[in-house]
Order: sequence, then C-alpha cells, then structure tokens
Amino acid sequence: MSGRADFLPYNQPLIEADDIAEVVDSLQSLWIAKGPKTAEFEKRFAAYVGAKYAIALNSCTAALHLTLLAAGVGPGDEVIVPPLTFAASANVVIHVGARPVFADVDPLTLCVDPEEISKKITPRTTALIPVHMAGHPCRMEEIQAIAAAYGLFVLEDAAHAVYSRYKGQRIGSTPHAAAFSFYATKNLTTGEGGMVTTDDPALADKVRILSTHGMNSNAWNRYSAAGSWYYEILYPGYKDNMTDIQAALGLRQLAKLDRMQDRRAEIAARFNAAFRPYPELEIPFTADYATPNWHLYILRLNLDQLSIDRARFIEELKDENIGTSVHYIPVHMQPYYRDTYGYQRGDFPVTEGIFDRIISLPLYPKMTEQDVEDVIAAVTGIVARFRKAKGMMGQ
Repeated sequence: MSGRADFLPYNQPLIEADDIAEVVDSLQSLWIAKGPKTAEFEKRFAAYVGAKYAIALNSCTAALHLTLLAAGVGPGDEVIVPPLTFAASANVVIHVGARPVFADVDPLTLCVDPEEISKKITPRTTALIPVHMAGHPCRMEEIQAIAAAYGLFVLEDAAHAVYSRYKGQRIGSTPHAAAFSFYATKNLTTGEGGMVTTDDPALADKVRILSTHGMNSNAWNRYSAAGSWYYEILYPGYKDNMTDIQAALGLRQLAKLDRMQDRRAEIAARFNAAFRPYPELEIPFTADYATPNWHLYILRLNLDQLSIDRARFIEELKDENIGTSVHYIPVHMQPYYRDTYGYQRGDFPVTEGIFDRIISLPLYPKMTEQDVEDVIAAVTGIVARFRKAKGMMGQ
C-alpha cells in the first residue's frame, strides 16, 4: 500500500516562474498572435533538433495534416500507419482524401515494424507515417531504405519524441519531415501546439503558407511598421498557425528541456530498477540504437502470472491514489475504422496483444521523490496481493 493521501495525476506540466514571466512579456508587448516570438521559437527549435526549417503550428495534428497536403498526398493514395498510436496519425490521412493502411508494430519497441510496412506497400502507396511511440525511435534506417526503394514520402510522427535520438541523431533532423506535439502532457509544452521540421525548403514554404489561409509567407507581419497591407492567397489554406503567447511558453520550455529530460531519465531508471525483479511485470525495452525521451513509462503486465486483469489493476492503482492511462486503444479497433474499413480483432495480433496488458504510469519532471516511491509501492503492492500461486501457473 502506498498510503498516499492525495491523488497523483497521471501527468502534470512543469510550469515555473520563468515560463509565466515569458508569457506575461508577450501579453504586455501586445503582440499576442503570430509574431516575433513564434519566429524565434521556430529558429531555436530547428537548431535544437538539427533541421534547416521549422514551422510552428497550433497542434501536431495540424502539422501532420498540412505536411501531407504539402507533399501532394491526396485522393486515391494510401498511407501506411501503425495501429498502436493516437487516432490523429490516421485521421489526417482521411482528411487529405487518402486511405490509411495499418502495419503492425515491433513487439519490443512498440514502434511500427519495417517488415510489416513492406508487406503493406501497393502501387497506391505514397507515404509512410512511422510513429516514435512513447518517445522510443523507430528503426529509421530500414524505414528510409524502404521509402527510397519505392519512392515514398516519410512523415515522422514525432508527437512523443522531442529530445529523442536515433543512433545519436535527434529526431526531427530528417530529409523529409517530422511533426511534433507540444500538448499539455508532452515533454515540452505550449499548452496546445505543434511543429513541422524539414530540410526541404519548398515543403517548408508550402506548410507555412497553408497554415495561414494560404496567404503568402510575409503576411503575418503586415501589421508591423515594416509590414505591408497587401497579401495574396496562393492556396485555399487553413488557420493552423501558432501564437506568440504559445511560443513564449515554448521558448522557456525549450531552454530547460535538457534539465527536464534528466529528471525523466532518473525516474525511469528508478522504476526500471524497482520493477525489473518482478516476473509479473515487463519494463519498457530500449534498443541499442535508441535514446528515448521517456515521454511515457509503459509497463506491461504479465497477466498469466496475475489473478486480475488490466482493468482491475488500474482500479487498484486508483484506489491507491495513483493516476494512470493507456496508450493507446488501437486505431483499427475504434468504431469508425472498424465500420468503415472492416477491421476486426485478430487483424494486428502484436498490437492487440500489447494493448491488452499495458499501463502508462505517472512520469514527469514535477514528480517528487515521494511521488516516485508512492508509485513503486502501489505497483509492487498490487503485484504482491494478486500474484498467482506457483501451482496455478500455466493452468
């Protein structure tokens, strides 16, 4: 028993005095829409991940959507996506008129399996959306090789992956494009927000124009002394840009991201050490090529060694005042995808087997040492109470 008196939320952002001061500075400047701080955030974020261009948007969903449009993906096309992801990864494919095609995931990393991608390619396939699940990088060399062989566009869903590295290289430094999320639960937050990074100048320019109603790229500063009232609509665009209020928070969060990441790694190491000895639990796997950012700590329950299911385990944690989540209900199991495309249980056995036994535990920089100890005590206490007797194993 953790003995915790108050509820520990599954996630909370780390908002400190410097974050607040930066936002207040934007409010006092009276430049609160897209402006100079948005431009500065884009510049610093591009430098941080090692990309030539970065475009700040109002969500990762917008980043995925506009990038697919800018890459020319549309009706009649197919885009390969893993089913173990948030629905936005697949929804945006439908938004551009294409068809999402699911490829099962690697049972260790939870990221899309390159071998499964190869099985799903058809003459209609135009793009791949590998998802860096929980901040663990996908096997990008293999994925890029497949893309090169078939002439496919690669849009990395990096919603979870700010700071993560693949073979020492930060996610976001890509010849094609990557889309990041700065939602309230992410490692770097702007409340709501997203970013596209790319080394392709034409792609970057089109995403930027599409994000502000299709106006030419200098239209955002038309209210400044250096600006002009004149603008042109180049495409029937969208209203997806970031604001300076959001970017102000992003600038401060980016400045202390490495410190926040150090704390995440400390907590993950504590969890790993505490849970590794328990055969009823499976700790997250880290490949030798990966530097994960520990966006999520996904614990897998070995249910054959427990007398309760995942739902009961979550309820027991709630009774201990420990918040949790599940990432994710597989997209192909959602009613729209099931009814529209005919998907059913059994279509993606690896994803489904993972889903049935995963729990995301609290892990964020704001957690205290006592918070960490309370999570460990709660999880191990539940295991001790509900482990099967040795004679019951395998029955």
